[in-house]
Amino acid sequence: MLTPQWFHRWLTRFNFQREKDATLIPEIYGQVLGLRAGQLAMLERLYRRRMPVDDVLSSEAAKTLAEFTHEIRRPIGLVITRRGAVQDVLVGAGTEPSPTTLTTFRASPRSLRGLRLIRSTLKDEPIIQEDLTMLGLLRLDMIGTLAVTPKGEPGLLSLAHLNPPGPEKSSYTLLKPTAVHQCPISFETFIHDLESGLQRQSASHTMAQGQTAILVSASPKSKAEQEERLAELAELASSADLTVIDRLVQRTQGGHHRFQLGSGKLKDVLTQAMQQGADLLIFDQDLAPGQLRAIAEISDLPVIDRTQLILDIFAQRAHSREGKVQVELAQLRYMLPRLSGQGASLSRLGGGIGSRGPGETKLETDRRRIRERIDYLEREIKGFARHQDQRRSRRVRQDFPVLSIVGYTNAGKSTLLNVLTNSQVSAAPRVFETLDTTSRRLRFPQGREVIITDTVGFIRDLPKDLLAAFRTTLDELRDADLLLHVVDAGTKDLDAHIAAVDTVLESLTLDELPRVLVFNKCDQLPPGQAEVLCQRYGAIGISALHSETLRPLIRLLEERLAVLVPEGGSSRKSTPPGPLASQS
Repeated sequence: MLTPQWFHRWLTRFNFQREKDATLIPEIYGQVLGLRAGQLAMLERLYRRRMPVDDVLSSEAAKTLAEFTHEIRRPIGLVITRRGAVQDVLVGAGTEPSPTTLTTFRASPRSLRGLRLIRSTLKDEPIIQEDLTMLGLLRLDMIGTLAVTPKGEPGLLSLAHLNPPGPEKSSYTLLKPTAVHQCPISFETFIHDLESGLQRQSASHTMAQGQTAILVSASPKSKAEQEERLAELAELASSADLTVIDRLVQRTQGGHHRFQLGSGKLKDVLTQAMQQGADLLIFDQDLAPGQLRAIAEISDLPVIDRTQLILDIFAQRAHSREGKVQVELAQLRYMLPRLSGQGASLSRLGGGIGSRGPGETKLETDRRRIRERIDYLEREIKGFARHQDQRRSRRVRQDFPVLSIVGYTNAGKSTLLNVLTNSQVSAAPRVFETLDTTSRRLRFPQGREVIITDTVGFIRDLPKDLLAAFRTTLDELRDADLLLHVVDAGTKDLDAHIAAVDTVLESLTLDELPRVLVFNKCDQLPPGQAEVLCQRYGAIGISALHSETLRPLIRLLEERLAVLVPEGGSSRKSTPPGPLASQS
C-alpha cells in the first residue's frame, strides 16, 4: 500500500538523485563560443566513450572524433585515463586539461600523470613543439594528433611520449604516424614498461646524488653578479643536503610580474628540470605569493625561493628550545601570506571543537590557526627575553668584559672560538652551522679573563622575518664591549660580505660598538696578498686552524679591552650563562 510516508521518502530520494546528476553534467573546455546547443550536446556525448585499456585510441572513438571535428570545424581533444575513460573534452588548439583534472591526477619527476591527450587536427600536421612542451610540463603518459580528412574521416595518428632522464637521450620520442587500427602500441604494457624505466632511472639517480635541485636567477643585474649569487645559493643548497645539477641565469627588466621569468623561458626551465630529473627548483630572488601560485598552476615541480631555503636550513640546525621557537615563528610569518587554501591540513597548529565559526572556509581556518600559533610563539620569545634579562642582572656583579664574534656565515667564527678557548663547538665548513649563541671564558696571557661569545652568522639579504625572530638571540650582542668581525679573506666578494654584516649590525643599532676587523683563512691566499688586504682594510690577518697566527690578535684584543674596560673598573656588561672554558 502506498502510504504518504513512503511517497515522501521516494520523492526525497528522487530529488537527491536529480540534484546529484545535475552536478555531474560534463563540461566542455576551451573555445566553445559560437557553438550551437546541439553541437555542445554532441560534444558532451564524447564523455560516454570508453577505450579498451590496451588501445591508445579505439577505432570507434577515432571515427566519432573525426566526425565531430568536421562538424564544428575546430580541433577537439580527449583527455583519457589509463582505464580508458574520457576525463576532459577540449575544444580549440592549445587548450590544456582542466585545473580540476590536473589537481586530481598528480605527477612527479618519478612518475607520469596517468593521462594521455589525443587531439584532432583539420590539417595533416605533425605534433608541434607546443604539444611537446605540454607533454613535458604536465608529465602526460602520451600526446597525439589525429588528422581529419576533408570528408570527416580519421587519418593518420601521430604519437609522442617522454623518455627516462639521461645525459645523451632526447627528452621525448616521436613515433611514426600510423592508421588508428594499425597502431603497434599495446598501451597498458607500454605505459607499464615506460614508468618502470622512469622509476628505475630516478632511483639510481637518487641513490647517486640524493635530492637534486636546479638553481634559477632572473634579475636586471649583470650575468657575472647573478652567477656569483648563484654560487652562494649553491652553498646554501649544499648545506640543506641538496645536490645542484644545473644553474640557469636570465637577465630581465625588473623581473616578470607573474612568473619572475618570462612564460616561455619558465616553460623551458621546467621542461629541462623534468628531463634532468630535478626534484626542486630554487629561485635566487624572493617570489611573491602570486608568483608561487602562478608557477604551481603550470607544473607540479616544487618551487621555492632563497628565503624559504634559508628557513629550511635554520629548521635543520636549530637544537635549543629557543632556536626552534624562533625558526618556527619565522616560517609561519613567511607562510601566512602564501596560503592558497589547498594542501595538507594545519590542524596540528591549534584549534578544536567549537572553535570554528559558521561558514568559515578551509583557507580562513588555516590562517586563523597560524595567527594563533604566531601569537603563542611571540609570547614564548618574550619569556625568553625576560629570562635573559634576569641572567644579565645576576652577571653584572662578576664584571667580566664581553667580546662577541660576528661575521658572514662560514667565515670561521666557531673554529676561532674553539681554538681560543679549547672548546668543541660544531664547526663544520658549511653555511649556518651555528644558530644558538655559545659563550666561553677566555684568559689572556696577562691573566685577565673575558667572556667570548659566538652567535648566528649573517648573510646578504637576510630574511626580515628571520632577523625579527632572532632579534632576542642577537640582543646578546648588546652586552659586548668589543665586536670581533671575522671575514673569510678568500671570498671573491669581500666588500659585499663586509657590507652585509654592517647592514645587519646597523639594523640592530649596534653599528656604534667598537670592533676589530679580522681576515681569517689567510693561509689559503697567495704569498703577500694577505698583508696587502690587511693594510687596505685596516684589518689583522689570521688562520684559525694555526694557533701560532693568533698571537698578534690576542695581543691586540687585550690592548683594546684594557682601554675600553679598564681592569678593576665597572663594566656595564655581564657574562652569559652556560659552561665556561678557559685557556692560559
